[in-house]
Amino acid sequence: MRVTGSLSEFQELRQALNGRVGAVYTMGALHVGHLSLLSHAREENDAVVATLFVNPKQFARNEDLSRYPRTLESDLQKFERAGVDLVLTPSPEMMYPPGFQTRVDVKIVSQGLEGERRPDHFTGVVTVVAKLFNLTHPDRAYFGQKDAQQVVVIRQMARDLNFPVEIIVCPTVRETDGLAMSSRNVFLTPEQRQAAAVLYGALQAAGGAYDQGEHVPAHLIEAVQDVIAAEPLAEIDYIALNDPRTLSPIHQMTNLPVLLSLSVRFGATRLLDNCLLPLSLNNLIDLTRLLGV
Repeated sequence: MRVTGSLSEFQELRQALNGRVGAVYTMGALHVGHLSLLSHAREENDAVVATLFVNPKQFARNEDLSRYPRTLESDLQKFERAGVDLVLTPSPEMMYPPGFQTRVDVKIVSQGLEGERRPDHFTGVVTVVAKLFNLTHPDRAYFGQKDAQQVVVIRQMARDLNFPVEIIVCPTVRETDGLAMSSRNVFLTPEQRQAAAVLYGALQAAGGAYDQGEHVPAHLIEAVQDVIAAEPLAEIDYIALNDPRTLSPIHQMTNLPVLLSLSVRFGATRLLDNCLLPLSLNNLIDLTRLLGV
């Protein structure tokens, strides 16, 4: 495995890779969810490139960039064990040199959900991903289902700017109690960590109701609310049903697939989770078909 923080050196090393290339973009603090993306990339491509960059432009003013976990040595060991061929570890100064003026905005699918609560977050995400697409030139890029809106926003950007990349969406990897793997989980107290399992229970409750024929959006949201409300440490931020392709809010009963998303606070930590309904669609093929491209 080759590791470099130099953009020019990385591009030279990237040109030397042969065959189909898969890419995984991370901010480090790797967990099993990241390793799942890397595993899929390794199985489906001739070479794998990865990036590790804590992107300051996707943090809001009220979000503490300095608190984000930084575990470079451990992350590089995990990359190597996962079979990564080439890793880029640039500094913010390299990615955004003096005089940097360009930003990439995706106007519609970035509205609502996280976009409503974190202004400019997705501008920071798609700007850096556009740069990383240009640097890594992947045939396939791998993203996780947990950040479903982010995937849809990146897909729109890739389509609009004609990036020749296939976006693969891998199922959310969960702890044994169902909590989605996330770098934010380390900020939970033991009591909050135990309580956070309610999120998966809420998604499953809505999924069960959907499979039994309940397709009225208000009733599905109520099923989620009822489960979460039973946990006193949980504070609901939002629960939403959206079209998985357009992210348009769904208010009327439909038999088409829907994306159920939620954001819930446990103390100062806000956790995200989601699933497709019906629950049978939460697999790599259907997630890529509905959220990716």
